[in-house]
Formats: sequence, C-alpha cells, structure tokens
Amino acid sequence: MIVIVMGLIGAIIGGQTARRRQGNRKDIAQYAAGFGIAFMLAGLIITVLVDRLFLAG
Repeated sequence: MIVIVMGLIGAIIGGQTARRRQGNRKDIAQYAAGFGIAFMLAGLIITVLVDRLFLAG
C-alpha cells in the first residue's frame, strides 16, 4: 500500500515540476513517470524496512 501511495505522490510532484518548468505534455508525462518510479522505489525500501523492523519479531 505504501508503494502505491508513494508512486502516486511522486507522479503528482513530477507533473507539477514539469508544468512549472513549462514543459509540453510529453515532458509532463516523462517527469511524472520518472518521479513516480523513484518514489515507488523509496516506498518499497520503506515497506521492507518496516516489515523487517516491526514484523520480524
């Protein structure tokens, strides 16, 4: 669940960043995809850490 939420947040931030830099639709899509993937990777790492720290008991 954390991974999906982080991916959506990353895509939104990436889209807004490209729009602020006055990119066209392709730029916005590329930034959204890049940020989404990066945030999903961070969410995956957070998920693994939480699982190992709190649920491995």
